[in-house]
Amino acid sequence: MTAPLRVGAVIITMGNRPDELKALLDSVARQEGDPVEVVVVGQGVELTGLPAGVRTVALPENLGIPGGRNVGIEAFGPGGRDVDVLLFLDDDGLLERTDTAELCRQAFTEDPRLGIISFRIADPDTGVTQRRHVPRLRASDPLRSSRVTTFLGGANAVRTEVFAQVGALPAEFFYAHEETDLAWRALDAGWLIDYRADMVLLHPTTAPSRHAVYHRMVARNRVWLARRNLPAPLVPVYLGVWLLLTLLRKPSAPALKAWFGGFKEGWATPCGPRRPMRWRTVWRLTRLGRPPVI
Repeated sequence: MTAPLRVGAVIITMGNRPDELKALLDSVARQEGDPVEVVVVGQGVELTGLPAGVRTVALPENLGIPGGRNVGIEAFGPGGRDVDVLLFLDDDGLLERTDTAELCRQAFTEDPRLGIISFRIADPDTGVTQRRHVPRLRASDPLRSSRVTTFLGGANAVRTEVFAQVGALPAEFFYAHEETDLAWRALDAGWLIDYRADMVLLHPTTAPSRHAVYHRMVARNRVWLARRNLPAPLVPVYLGVWLLLTLLRKPSAPALKAWFGGFKEGWATPCGPRRPMRWRTVWRLTRLGRPPVI
């Protein structure tokens, strides 16, 4: 009889939501099946008062979302190899069900090519899932599970073998698009990604633009994403489409200025190693409903 997959969880925090973090940890502790080992990474904060059994890593400074999560991965051994699956959960989220970890074990066991699962995010008061939280173009029905081409950074599960094969999250991104960078590398290596509507993280409805650096980071990292991962002919197409979409959304003048500043920065600064995906992967993404030009 095959042993159940070992599941761990990585949570990064700035230490400014202690009550929400405690509630999340309680929801992880209530998971059915074998216990989920938890590592909380403090981004520039000391961590105190957490439940017994929760491991902590206190960083002297904020390394950004992907950088902090990479530290959490390494807390489970190189590439997270001490466990088979890692959950990545926002510190102000809450697992709605007690069988989410068991559903993950079942999904990864049944499909050995499944590399990443994207959870559904729902507002705890209204139950509504924002359109931007459904990682596909046809997002009108958030209750429909499907195969997808990217995933949600703060509500997902990743088979640690994926990290061993394609590497960790791009720490230099700091914030925005790091999930798609990992997703494209994983898909190019032959892994599959699923969106599961029945695996729910309750999370208050927010707007990503609440972060002061949002517009600059989104634009800079969009350029880096294309430069790192796309075949050369698709780079100008991808960035041209996103430039047009940005203008059609009519952002404010300060937001547009920040966006163009980030866009320029994305071309002027190093983006890390370039590993363009194969054309076969481009076709595969297209068949899944999201060609890598949008």
